[in-house]
Amino acid sequence: MEARRIDIAIAGGGLSGALIALALRRRRPDLSIVLIEQGARIGGNHRWSWFASDLTPDGEDLLAGLRTTRWDGGYDVAFPGHSRRLSTHYRSLASADLDAGLRRVLPIDAIRCQSAIAVVDGDGVTIAGGERITARAVIDCRGAGPSPHLGGGWQVFMGHHVRTARPHGIERPTIMDARVSQLGVVEPAAYRFVYVLPLDRHEIFVEDTYYADRPRIDASVLAGRIGDYCASRGWHGELLGSETGVLPVITNGDFRAFQAAARIPGVAMAGARGGFVHPLTSYTMPHAVAVALAIAANADLPGARLAERLEAMARAHWRRTAFYRLLGRMLFGAARPDARFRVFERFYRLPEPLIERFYAARSTVADRARILCGKPPVPILGALRAMLASGAPMVERGGDGIPGA
Repeated sequence: MEARRIDIAIAGGGLSGALIALALRRRRPDLSIVLIEQGARIGGNHRWSWFASDLTPDGEDLLAGLRTTRWDGGYDVAFPGHSRRLSTHYRSLASADLDAGLRRVLPIDAIRCQSAIAVVDGDGVTIAGGERITARAVIDCRGAGPSPHLGGGWQVFMGHHVRTARPHGIERPTIMDARVSQLGVVEPAAYRFVYVLPLDRHEIFVEDTYYADRPRIDASVLAGRIGDYCASRGWHGELLGSETGVLPVITNGDFRAFQAAARIPGVAMAGARGGFVHPLTSYTMPHAVAVALAIAANADLPGARLAERLEAMARAHWRRTAFYRLLGRMLFGAARPDARFRVFERFYRLPEPLIERFYAARSTVADRARILCGKPPVPILGALRAMLASGAPMVERGGDGIPGA
C-alpha cells in the first residue's frame, strides 16, 4: 500500500501517547501527527489521578482543556494507629474524558483507534494488514512489558465505579484506607489498602490495591472485597464500570540494559516503556506531562536525535529516583507482609510539604533524611539487608498486564 508521510507518528494511545499528541497540537499545530492505538478508544479503560502540587503551571495548562474531577478540600488517609486529613488538592482523569478531550482538539485523521501495530521502526509504523505510515520521527508509547533487567514488586488493583442509591456522604478522596485486613486469599505477602474517590453525590470510585510480591489478580476475590467494603459503609447501588491493572514497583535494576533491550534504532521511547514512572508509587501523570512538554519543545529534531534526547532524560529520571527505589527495597525486603502498612503510617505523620514533594518525585536531601531518621517502622537489620538486596526480576505478567502510561 502507498505510505502516508507525516511529521510525527505516536505508537500507543495510553496516557503518555495521548498527552504527547495534545502537547504537539497545542504547541506545534503546524506539524502533522498521527496517534495510533489498537483499542477502541484512547486511554483504554483506566483512571489516572495526581496531586495538584505534582504539576508545574505549564503542566496544568496542558491539561486545562480536559474534563477532570477536582477536589480542592484535601484528602484523607487512615491507618490502624493514625488518621489524617491533608490539604493538598487532588485531581483525577477518566480515560473516556481523555479520549473525548483529544477528539475535540486533534484533526479527525490524527487519531487511529482499532489499529493494531505490526511494526515500529525509525522510519514509521506499519499497521496490521499492511498500511504504512512513514514519519520524520516516531515515538513508542505502547507500555512496558516484563523485564529481566528490573527488579521489584507490583501494585495490583481493581476499581469499581458505583452509583449509590442514596448520597454516599463522602466529600473528599481517601488515598489510603489501610484499616482493612492485610493478609488474604489474593496475595498473602502484600500491603493492602482501599482508595476512594467521590465523583459526585451518588457516584463513587472504590479501588482495592495491593503492594504485592507477585503480579496476581483474582478478580472474584477482589470484587468481593470491594463489595464488603462498600457494604460496611452503607454504599449500595449499581455497578457502572470496573477496571483492573498491574503496575511495576521498581526497586533496583540495570537501567541501561533495560533501555538497550527496548531500543528500536531511531525510535523515541516514552511512558513506562521509556522508564518514566515513579518507581514506588507508580504515579505516571507528572512524568507523562513533563515528557510531553519536552517533546513539544524539541519537535523539530530528527527522529534519531529525539530518541537520544528521551533516553538521556530517562537516565536522568532513573538517577533522580534512586531514593524511592531504596524505600521500595525496604518495603518489600525488610517489613513483614502484615506490617508493611506501618511504613506508610509513619510516612503520613511527616510534614505535608514533604509529602507533596515525595509524590512529585522531588524530595530534597533534607526530606530524605527526615524520612529515614527516627524510629524505623521496619527491623534495622532487615532494613540494612534490604538496602543491599536485589528485588525479584520483573519477568511475570499478571491480570491485564501493565497498563500503558
